Amino acid sequence: MRLLIVDDEAPARSRLRQLAESIPGCTVVADAGNGREAVEVAARTAVDCVLLDIAMPGVDGLEAARHLATLDRPPAVVFCTAHDAHALEAFEARAIDYLLKPVRRERLEIALERARRLHPDTVRELADAVQPRQARTHLCAKVRGNLKLVPITEVTHLLAEDKYVVAHHAGGELLIEEPLKDLELEFGDRFLRIHRNCLVAADRITALTRASDGRMLVAIRGTGAMVEVSRRSLPALRRRLRNL
Repeated sequence: MRLLIVDDEAPARSRLRQLAESIPGCTVVADAGNGREAVEVAARTAVDCVLLDIAMPGVDGLEAARHLATLDRPPAVVFCTAHDAHALEAFEARAIDYLLKPVRRERLEIALERARRLHPDTVRELADAVQPRQARTHLCAKVRGNLKLVPITEVTHLLAEDKYVVAHHAGGELLIEEPLKDLELEFGDRFLRIHRNCLVAADRITALTRASDGRMLVAIRGTGAMVEVSRRSLPALRRRLRNL
């Protein structure tokens, strides 16, 4: 079994590596110090199971698990935590198992054996069920076979095109395979709906203007883009802008 160990504390990673490699049939192929690094490593390195810390700065373990679920072959996830409250969150995320720190070898062996016995389809079902309580800090998409994460704070607007949503951000564009409606539900505090196919970050709107043909447009800071506002969305947009 090929393992990826993720923890923001180097001594914890080292200890978990020693325990895991003492178990027959287990090999630690990589480790990572945060959730974002974990997702990127898992995308380019075949792993069967991720031993994933929950409380980490930036992309925490619960959010990382959700991004890992987008892989073509998502690994089993065993959460590691120092707090019982986080263990409860792990259950809600439907992890394969969870381990309380300090991790005991016997308990780790049980968790890895449980992960080993799971059919790949079951792993995917569990991974797809991961739903963190808070909105994600990053959006994630496949780019040339790898997973790319973009901070949500860098996204200027989201535009639905066919079956994809194009996330426009400071570094370019990212194709997201998620419905615009779901993104609005998750990030509604940050984005405003201006059209049935478009959400714009409220703090990026610099002006609301009327074009010569009568259409209402919003200017998006840092992009030069002018995006149309539907008549239906206009009253709510004006109310939101007055309160910003």
